[in-house]
Amino acid sequence: MDLADALKNYFGYDAFRPLQEEIIRDALAGRDVFVLMPTGGGKSLCFQLPALLRDGLTIVVSPLISLMKDQVDALQTSGIPATYLNSTLDRDEAKARWRGLHRGEYRMLYVAPERLMLETFLERALNWKIGQFAIDEAHCISEWGHDFRPEYRELKKLRTHFPEVPMMALTATATERVRADIVKQLNLREPRCYIASFNRPNLTYQVVAKSAPYEQLLAFVRSRPNESGIVYCASRKSTESVARNLNEDGISAKPYHAGLTSSERTKHQESFLRDDVRVVTATIAFGMGINKPNVRFVVHYDLPKNLESYYQETGRAGRDGLPSECVLLFSASDVAKQIHFIDEKNESEARIARAQLRQMVHYAETRECRRATLLSYFGEDYPEPSCEGCDNCLTPRETFDGTIPAQKFLSCVHRIHARSGFGFGLNHVVDVLRGAGTQAIRQRGHNELSTYGIGRNLKRESWQAIGRELLRLGLVECAPGRFATFSLTLAGLETLRTRTPVTLTKQVDVAEKAARGRSGAIECDESLFERLRAVRRQLADERGVPAYIIFSDVSLREMARNYPTNMGEFRRIAGVGEQKLKDFAEPFLSEIRAYLTTNERRTFTNNADSLRPRRRPRLNDSQLETLRRFQRGENVDEIARARGFVRSTIYSHLLAAIECGKLPQAREQFFTPGQEKEIAAAFRQVSNGTLVDVSALLGGKYDIGLLRMFRAVATQSYAQHQR
Repeated sequence: MDLADALKNYFGYDAFRPLQEEIIRDALAGRDVFVLMPTGGGKSLCFQLPALLRDGLTIVVSPLISLMKDQVDALQTSGIPATYLNSTLDRDEAKARWRGLHRGEYRMLYVAPERLMLETFLERALNWKIGQFAIDEAHCISEWGHDFRPEYRELKKLRTHFPEVPMMALTATATERVRADIVKQLNLREPRCYIASFNRPNLTYQVVAKSAPYEQLLAFVRSRPNESGIVYCASRKSTESVARNLNEDGISAKPYHAGLTSSERTKHQESFLRDDVRVVTATIAFGMGINKPNVRFVVHYDLPKNLESYYQETGRAGRDGLPSECVLLFSASDVAKQIHFIDEKNESEARIARAQLRQMVHYAETRECRRATLLSYFGEDYPEPSCEGCDNCLTPRETFDGTIPAQKFLSCVHRIHARSGFGFGLNHVVDVLRGAGTQAIRQRGHNELSTYGIGRNLKRESWQAIGRELLRLGLVECAPGRFATFSLTLAGLETLRTRTPVTLTKQVDVAEKAARGRSGAIECDESLFERLRAVRRQLADERGVPAYIIFSDVSLREMARNYPTNMGEFRRIAGVGEQKLKDFAEPFLSEIRAYLTTNERRTFTNNADSLRPRRRPRLNDSQLETLRRFQRGENVDEIARARGFVRSTIYSHLLAAIECGKLPQAREQFFTPGQEKEIAAAFRQVSNGTLVDVSALLGGKYDIGLLRMFRAVATQSYAQHQR
């Protein structure tokens, strides 16, 4: 049977994906092979098909028990004799599989590295006819990899025990350094190396300033009502709380972390795979090898430790090749948390972790194309000037003339070094600029420097962001090691001497979070909110249920913002269904009415999407192409499919066309008079104007992108009438 026939017969495919056929031919020729292929690229087939076409047993080393079962079940369903050995099997099951292995009944065996490398296991394996070892998730063998596992180090002994058996190492993420380390650690002999492109063109990348993370996440998930996704959190506690809150707000979610029992993890994962729940909130314990093809979004609730982790985790979105979204919530406080954890490591591990964290922060803060930045980390060039699939390319970040703050920062670094003879870390430089009275500053006499206190006009977080950007621009450099001291590069020294203009990226005002109060996304009357919480507590206690069963904080804050005083107004509050309206409206309405007898209504600023149109001097080539297609009669879905973009991107292109006056008949092209009337009424009813709330009021009948178009048309029409 030739390769094409085997591919069709066993797996049902008519053609190989890029590089698969070459890899399989080398494997069948008995060569060692290294395979780097992105998630969804078809790595498994590279060792599964050769296993069917050669004599002997292929042993697949896999770190995850759940993945073993999934893959073996899939293979057996396809008529392929495969099995696994792990701790989930009872004694009789394990014995039966051992007998089958000794009789040569299987073509493939999945096993974890720690079990494979047991002396008793290796002694038995010497009696089998082994055709190949396939080391999956091979990056786990390298301490420079994002998921280093010590048990993988033992795999180097395979070459000693089985010197003639060829090996295949496979991974989805590895820098050049990690690739070299994998080849070295596994003692691969003149391996054929296959490096597929890291680019996932169907994924869009976005970094959002983290202000009120849960409210931001809730709005995002609510705007995608029929899509499933993964939310990665830094801690077990966060996965639990986020999942709990999502369920309170009507979104089915399950947590997944190493603190759950094995049966709980399996149950939650299977619920996600079966689409019984829409969202899994997870630590990095979840996802390696997940085969769910229709994950439409991956949200990083907290900052990943490194770009390898981030790339692999985002890679779990869109495995079916359809458009999917990757969102990272980012704040400077997350960086500080990571540094704190790194400082607890030994110096060798900490040095690696600091370098990886700097790369992660660079990705989050850059104003350049995120796809190009991500690919560059893995040594791949992205040739296009714009990927049209990341926030920086679609809506470029605002910049400003940062020459003066750059001069201040560079001068401070230079003078500190001149005074002490060596450099200091970023935080110390910032303290000097802001005139802090720390003991370290006084001991070193840095309070006597001319740069002491010249940066009091900027917040600490702003100076930290400026310092990191100057580092990215190559004007300062950071020494390796725990203290990560700053010094000027030759380019930085020249910039300081010649006062060369420096362009910096405008940073988000992180103080905005504190000013908006605890919930951030919904500013409200805090006094009334506390009184409504007391009502909720009483109702919950009477029924013996948790408080969130009555109403979520989001609902209470909206009540404390809009002051509903009758059933009609109360019905419009997010989270109020007909049953809750019947059961709970009156106690809350009574409390609000009583509050208003002694307190005035307050008006709150709109902290949702700005109602003012963005200024775009002209449409770029991609936006013009979308406009041309739309004017030829293609609808949004057709354009999105044809161009490989998500619908929201197409809407953003058309929105830009409206704001540039390129779609004068937009109203007629998008809405019937009846739809226009219905949507306009909903906007009037929702006082804070958030699109998510408008969509909810309309029963989800209209896409968020379409509502954004309506708002743009209405705003433009209003502006024209004011002229």
